[in-house]
Amino acid sequence: MPDWSPLIITLKTALTATFITFFGGIALAYCVVRMRRWQGLMDALITLPLVLPPTVVGFFLLLFLGKRSAIGKLLLQLDIRLVFTWQAAVIAAVVVSLPLMYRTARGAFAQLDRNIIYAARTLGVSEWRIFWHILLPNARQGILAGLVLSFTRALGEFGATIMFAGNIPGRTQTMSTAIYAAVQANDYDLAGEWSAGLVIFSLFFVLAMNLWLTRQEQKIL
Repeated sequence: MPDWSPLIITLKTALTATFITFFGGIALAYCVVRMRRWQGLMDALITLPLVLPPTVVGFFLLLFLGKRSAIGKLLLQLDIRLVFTWQAAVIAAVVVSLPLMYRTARGAFAQLDRNIIYAARTLGVSEWRIFWHILLPNARQGILAGLVLSFTRALGEFGATIMFAGNIPGRTQTMSTAIYAAVQANDYDLAGEWSAGLVIFSLFFVLAMNLWLTRQEQKIL
């Protein structure tokens, strides 16, 4: 009987990470767009995991959250273990996929006509209502694109995951790390099956996003 645990762990990790990055990326994009100082620095810090090698991201996660760090020691005192757990895989996926959600959401916010926002403020509309009723509806295409991109990125995450969460079968082994383990064991058939699965999942979601965006453009035209 085939072992489906890498598929289940991958989907569970990617969905959980995407849920976090969806809200986190939008919130960060909104805050950075509104910043008047240090905007460039904040943008660079949030985007940094996107340009760093994933193994470097995983190494820094070990430094900041490992058992030798101050945070890690505090978590151990609370009987909370992160390293080499499924939660660690989620954290790794969030860190590497968050910049994609952030960049696309910020780009969508920045492209909005500022006169609409200024007019709403002149009419006494609160910032909260402006966010929910003006920013989000008008930026929905960019936000959806970021959602799909962050999900597919989390789906195929490897470097940070194997550094921070390990490759424990049935616990932290995702499809990406299962491919690595299969290649190491010279089982190219199994590696090919998991690779095909990742390609199919990623292609499906990207095609679905493109179809939705095309329909939205046709409605506008």
